[in-house]
Amino acid sequence: MTKPSEIAQAENRTTVRNPVAGLIGGGIRVLERVAPGLAAAAAATLFRTPPRRRKDPAMEAMLATARRGSLEVMGTDVATWSWGEGPVILLAHGWGSRGGRLGAFVEPLVSRGFSVTTWDAPGHGASGGRLSSLIQFAAAITAAARAASGSGRVHGVVAHSLGGSATVLAMRNGLAAESAVFLAPPSNPTPFTVGMAQMLGFSEKTRLAMQAHIERSLSFRWDDLDVPTVAPRMTSRLLVFHDRADREVPFAHGAAIAAAWPGARLVATEGLGHKRIVSEPSIVRDAVDFVAAGARSIAGARQARG
Repeated sequence: MTKPSEIAQAENRTTVRNPVAGLIGGGIRVLERVAPGLAAAAAATLFRTPPRRRKDPAMEAMLATARRGSLEVMGTDVATWSWGEGPVILLAHGWGSRGGRLGAFVEPLVSRGFSVTTWDAPGHGASGGRLSSLIQFAAAITAAARAASGSGRVHGVVAHSLGGSATVLAMRNGLAAESAVFLAPPSNPTPFTVGMAQMLGFSEKTRLAMQAHIERSLSFRWDDLDVPTVAPRMTSRLLVFHDRADREVPFAHGAAIAAAWPGARLVATEGLGHKRIVSEPSIVRDAVDFVAAGARSIAGARQARG
């Protein structure tokens, strides 16, 4: 099993400095000396602020074919989109992304007899709010599952990046899914706080205070966010795809999740990085086949019982 220290080392190698980060880091470093609590709060706000990306015309056109809806998630209005009829598959996007980013999966799943639902997480895309977090991502997945299925039980989840981590937390909190496909999932958010602190140049004391500030704001324990710790209790079928050259979420993260999850299968890709993995035709095909095989096994079991 990949050790947490190895994940942190791999994540630290992805740290990149830039002038804007230098300015922000300078402000936090000043606050560290005169107002440590404000430094932690400022760092926490920055950590929880997702980047806003420009609308993609092709993505918008695909979303226009869906049934549009909305949900309330932790006091925030969340935009949703749904297609098709049948067993429910959720598409969960990653940090700074949008539900439409997983659009390559919609038509193949609908054509296999599934209904598909995606959404923009709090603070992302068409949804409300300015801040977001892994906790809010998980709450959005749970709410989407209940709205789509009426029970919180879905057939499957296809999740990219932070959406994979959030799916595990949602499962721990009661989400039931027969199958899950994770694309480049992070195993623990701590290495990303370490990378942020290094990039901005603030101290370990402020980093830990930042984490504590986020814990208090969202009422959770940071240690509960470690996916490999939760994974051994999971019963869903799991297929993990992760690129060996992923510079945003190192391969060690996906490997750690797959190693800890009973019966999980890890597929290592080459040359897709963190973003292309969500639209590579062979990945889409294999992911859809994986969740569809689960549907057939359920149908067979029901016929046998009948």
